Order: sequence, then C-alpha cells, then structure tokens
Amino acid sequence: MLAQARWPEPGDGPPPPLPGFLHSPFAPLVAAVAGRCLDRRPGGPAAAGTRCAVVLVSAAGDRPSATHVRSTVAAGGRVGPLFFFQSVPNSVAGQVAARWGLTGPVVCLSPTGDPRADAVAEGELLLYDGDADEALLVLIDEAPDATPTGAVAVLLGGGDSQ
Repeated sequence: MLAQARWPEPGDGPPPPLPGFLHSPFAPLVAAVAGRCLDRRPGGPAAAGTRCAVVLVSAAGDRPSATHVRSTVAAGGRVGPLFFFQSVPNSVAGQVAARWGLTGPVVCLSPTGDPRADAVAEGELLLYDGDADEALLVLIDEAPDATPTGAVAVLLGGGDSQ
C-alpha cells in the first residue's frame, strides 16, 4: 500500500462541490477522497509513464441522483442534462483520472461480498496482468438508504498485497 485516505477525517465537513456534478454527495465524495489519497503518495506525483488504474466500488452507485431522476420523470418533469452524465459511476472515476492524469483502466464494481476484498482483488488483478503499475481503490460507505456517508481510498503499487 502506497497511500490511504478517508473522508471524512477529523475536522472535515462535506466534501467540496465538484464542477459538473450536482444534487448528490456521491461524486464530490469520490473526488475528495481520491485526491486526498493521491496527495499522500510518497515522493509526490507518480513518475511519467506510470499507469494508475481507478477502481470505484459502490453497492448502489449514485443513488441520490437516480432517485431524483426517477421522481422527476414520474412527476412529468424535465431532467437536467447533467444527470445523464453523472448517472453513471464511471463518469466521476473518469473525472478523477483526467484531473490527476491517471492513464490506467477505469473500473466500477458493485461488490458481491466484502467491498474491500473485492476492490483489492480487482486492483491486484490489474497490477498482476500488467494493465496498471498502480491502482487507486475508492470505496464508498453508504447508509441503509444508500446515501453516501463516507469513503476510503487506497493506492496500491506493483507487488502489493493486502
């Protein structure tokens, strides 16, 4: 493990807004914890040419946005165009990759067992297969109603095993 971060940590409020994403805490939470973890990478940013995968793990995805879209459509309302973009979890994973210049694969998982074990297994597979040199794992904690409440991010490097 090269680095790890949580959101929230002591002193944190809600994550900062994320341009292009609205209504839901899901995308800002992913971006905030990913950025915090990448900032903690020993030695600073990865060397040029390092391929870093992004693995986003969430049991429900962006449920607040999905609920908003469903209720707006059911009421005969018009859904704003940003909801089509942000309704797919890989849109925020792609935003993280673009923001940080990460050039590895982007993978989104809905865990079938232990979320951390599923994330580590996917990250290790990407490293082992040579698809990436590092893997940024982002796991979203959710309340029983699937509202995002927190997140953890872990940066794995080649040869790591958790």
